[in-house]
Amino acid sequence: MLELDRITATKTARLAEECHQKFSLSDEVKNAIASTNREAFVPTGFKHNAYKLDALPMGSSQWISSPLTVAKMTQYLEPKGADRVLEVGCGSGYQAAVLSHIFRGVFTIERIESLMLEAKMRFREQSLSNIHTRTDDGQNGWIQYAPYDRILFSASAKEIPQKLFDQLRDGGILVAPMEKDNKQIITRFKKNGASIEKTELETCDFVPILNGIQK
Repeated sequence: MLELDRITATKTARLAEECHQKFSLSDEVKNAIASTNREAFVPTGFKHNAYKLDALPMGSSQWISSPLTVAKMTQYLEPKGADRVLEVGCGSGYQAAVLSHIFRGVFTIERIESLMLEAKMRFREQSLSNIHTRTDDGQNGWIQYAPYDRILFSASAKEIPQKLFDQLRDGGILVAPMEKDNKQIITRFKKNGASIEKTELETCDFVPILNGIQK
């Protein structure tokens, strides 16, 4: 992993602290935010906004989530002791980069080919060698590397496909923004044998998940 230069490290540490002030983060999650160069994942015209707690537009009508949202989603995964995570919806790659500082293996899927190519380039530039990428409809999951300790949706869904629960290990956690009654609610699912325990956490605003691959 690439060491951050002093100026960037100061900015990311301040960003992590700001997120922590608004939403209590574990040291592990706070350090992951502080270790990730957000500027590297933001479109060129928005570099000056990289360290604000705002979502920013990027290509293909997509958005890069606010750092606070990324911090919350990571915290809601309860990552302590977990080894492998699957992310559905790579986007700019920022969320995967944050996860790469906590998990040994990050597996991220993106349906828009151009976004995936850009994200892969960023991961290379940042020397994030534990992120594995795939262009596909994320709702299929990635059976080859299953089971996963954690699964994270970075786009909102009406329902979670059964095949994703099948790829989650017993005792594992899946976090997703769920569409319900014209709003979105970040929801945590815990798998206990054949049963899934569901907890609604807070309302949110994500782009919706779409079917198929976009070349």
